[in-house]
Amino acid sequence: MPVIDLLVRGANVILPKGSRKTSLAIHQGKVVGHAEIEAATVIDAEGLTLLPGAFDAHVHYNEPGRAEWEGWGTGSRASRAGGATCVAEMPLNAQPPTLDAKTFQMKRVIAEKKSCVDFTLWGGITPLNINKLEELGRAGAIGFKAFMVDSGTDDFPGSDPATLKEGMKSAARQNLPVAIHAESPKRIAELTQQIRIQGGTSAQDYLNSRPIQTEVDAIHLVCELAGETGCRIHIVHVSCPEGIDEIQQARKRGVDVTAETCPHYLVLTEEDMIRIGAPAKCAPPLRSENARHGLLQNIDEGKIDTIGSDHSPSPPSLKTDPDFFKVWGGISGCQHLIPLLFSAGLSPTQIARLTSENPARRFGLYPRKGSLSVGSDADFLLVRTGITHEIRAQDLLTTHPITPYLGRILTARLEKVAVRGCLEPSRGHFLAPSPSK
Repeated sequence: MPVIDLLVRGANVILPKGSRKTSLAIHQGKVVGHAEIEAATVIDAEGLTLLPGAFDAHVHYNEPGRAEWEGWGTGSRASRAGGATCVAEMPLNAQPPTLDAKTFQMKRVIAEKKSCVDFTLWGGITPLNINKLEELGRAGAIGFKAFMVDSGTDDFPGSDPATLKEGMKSAARQNLPVAIHAESPKRIAELTQQIRIQGGTSAQDYLNSRPIQTEVDAIHLVCELAGETGCRIHIVHVSCPEGIDEIQQARKRGVDVTAETCPHYLVLTEEDMIRIGAPAKCAPPLRSENARHGLLQNIDEGKIDTIGSDHSPSPPSLKTDPDFFKVWGGISGCQHLIPLLFSAGLSPTQIARLTSENPARRFGLYPRKGSLSVGSDADFLLVRTGITHEIRAQDLLTTHPITPYLGRILTARLEKVAVRGCLEPSRGHFLAPSPSK
């Protein structure tokens, strides 16, 4: 009689202390060992790399309210296909946004019905809900997301320094992190006004309105606020080495700050945005080839903590305006999260650390997530490297076949994805964070 449910045999397994050719034994959705045990199902994974499933802590599925942009069903299927077995969904772009316990529960109910990956939810910090943060924490929020600039939707306004400081105080009392979109609103507004007066509407004009210094200045400010309040902060979608340098300086001052970057900053550049157009618009914008190389070097140096997709899709109608300033800024890319990172040259160990272990630790889900240790959820990926395949519109699982990666050749392919040991898409579970340091 079989002793366990599933045995994955002969893969190169990526573990925190290194990789080795071994087996992964799974029973009732949990890892139960790394030795060969008689199993009901056996997968021969000879020649494949086995990674822990990614915890993508930065996705926008836009539901409730804007399911025509994406939705939990299509979004989670695309995320799963890209290697994410757990996601943290952002509080904006849904209608209503996740700003109190009621809207949190509304989103959770929808996600529990539709998501095929495990999930947790961010709450928002805005001037509209500064007195609702503790109820969001009690509801199970993994942390809080704040924008220093216009978010793109009127119902999730940006936060001025006073609002940020109050939000950070509340988050610190709850021992929850604050994730921050860090760009300087005043300087961007000044530059944009100058460009618009001169009739600027192009992608290059948009790039000129958001130079690197607007990102660095904002990171400096929020790190100062974090130091004053004792709040743990997480700077999302850092686009440039100068931003990472600013975060490193804050760490030296004792600020508890981590840095996220995204695949698009590691594989695309500002020249790609000008060439591709609207599908490649994001904020902060794509940077130079030197900046891209600098971020890859930062990864090698251990200065970047997490990688998230920042999957932020929209309908085609929001990507067609000839005025680039009016085009919706968001990149659809969750379906190729892990293959893009292999193709960018990251090692399996780096990918496991940046997409799985580190975010799970930072956001209070480790070791249930982010680990292949005995007792962890059996979330794993089997990856075949050394092959090539093209990203094609007809293969996309997202609501709209829009991505800046169309036509890109990848050098790795996911052969199997398992969530809690299940190889077929099944209903995801909501996860609340455990206390984290």
